[in-house]
Amino acid sequence: MGRINCFIPFVSPEQAEQTIQNLKDQELVNKIYLLATVDKPTPVEGCEMVPVNVLFSSETMREIAQRADADYVLFYTKYDTLKMAPFAIERFVKLGDDTQSGLLYADHYNVTDKGADKAPVIDYQMGSLRDDFDFGSVMFFCGKCFKQAVEAMKANYEFAGLYDLRLKLSQFAAITHINEFLYSDVELDTRKSGEKIFDYVDPRNRGRQIEMEKACTEHLKEVGGYLSPKRVDENGEKVPNFRHIEFNQGDFEVEATVMIPVRNRIRTIRDAIDSVLKQECNFKFNLMVVDNFSTDGTREAIAEYNDPRLIHIIADYYDMGIGGYWNLAAHRANVGKFIVQLDSDDMYKDEHTLQTMIDAFYEQNVAMVVGTYQMTDINLNPIPPGIIDHREWTPENGRNNALRINGLGAPRAFYTPVLREVKIPNTSYGEDYALGLNISRHYQIGRVYDPVYLCRRWDDNSDASLDVEKMNRNNLYKDRIRTWELQARIAMNKKGEC
Repeated sequence: MGRINCFIPFVSPEQAEQTIQNLKDQELVNKIYLLATVDKPTPVEGCEMVPVNVLFSSETMREIAQRADADYVLFYTKYDTLKMAPFAIERFVKLGDDTQSGLLYADHYNVTDKGADKAPVIDYQMGSLRDDFDFGSVMFFCGKCFKQAVEAMKANYEFAGLYDLRLKLSQFAAITHINEFLYSDVELDTRKSGEKIFDYVDPRNRGRQIEMEKACTEHLKEVGGYLSPKRVDENGEKVPNFRHIEFNQGDFEVEATVMIPVRNRIRTIRDAIDSVLKQECNFKFNLMVVDNFSTDGTREAIAEYNDPRLIHIIADYYDMGIGGYWNLAAHRANVGKFIVQLDSDDMYKDEHTLQTMIDAFYEQNVAMVVGTYQMTDINLNPIPPGIIDHREWTPENGRNNALRINGLGAPRAFYTPVLREVKIPNTSYGEDYALGLNISRHYQIGRVYDPVYLCRRWDDNSDASLDVEKMNRNNLYKDRIRTWELQARIAMNKKGEC
């Protein structure tokens, strides 16, 4: 009956005892392997010990493949207790047989000291390229597919082995989400959503990020979605593979416009406006505050200012998100040649931010500039992880790596004629990310690595404490954005237009 080889992380018999017993009770389980990351692990009766250095390394994936002699591989990715629902193992096998998928994963429950919470996950798609895609803690592989994916792996990663493997597997096999709750495990990371979203840019994780970037870039090359930084011109010379900009399109009254979309930010809107109006520049600029149904005094606070540079736009449209308001501002006659973002609860770092951002356009010949920001609390006190400089965005590979990461940084600034041409999706989440991906398909995106922006984290941030359903909706949409962009890049490469 044994059709499954199980591989579970192991530190001590006490840590793994209940998981092992739960799996031993399953008739379909053939063998249980303990992936031991400790020296001289204590043997466990009925299990085979597999010493590994790092749980998700390429070496560990190869160790699993060597032992994968059953129909399926169950890989448990947590050090906590796994408890399968009655007949859940049979369900995994049944759907594996029926769908011939290379990988199956399921909804589940997270158990904490506060009780059990549902943890639904989202469907996998072509654009599910971020390395933190949530499969849950049980990954159920076709044994032959696992081996085939390992054989296709070219690198030896310390951290990106599992990521590399599932990218390779996705190239030839289906990845199937079972939207049924089939198991429970313990959730140790109980931080709010707003405290987790910056993990991938934490400087302490830089080595891991470099590996993930390499694995993703290799995958993009293999599926035809990679964009080279160089191309060969008609003279046989290698030249930058980006469109050149002369910055002479259109007739603009001012050089730059700062755009603040706002709704009900009475606690922070004055700080944001003040940080713009104090900017010292060698060019003319204005500020557009697009106000959407504010009812808490924000609208009245904006009206207090008697400064001709401030343009207060009342935009009470029920069917328009932040991206829609950006489009409105970008197409106004009094908008600047460049338009620069500022969120209503954030601030520019000092009076030189705007000049620095605009200078970068001319110095780097780019259609979009992304700055560097400092994380603070509502009172402007620095908080971890500190300065977010998105070093993963490089001139050589930034537009490819952008398909893996979940954001591009702040502040973001755009050459208005390009922004008008591309336009921003009419949403209030991911709209800036979609725009950055689209622009980077043809244009270089510039970077400012000195902090020029204060990103304030507080209880009213739109992503401060999201429930799992809202996080899933957000992540599903960003994956769709990546899918659409990857499809466009593959088609463009096939036509030789890049």
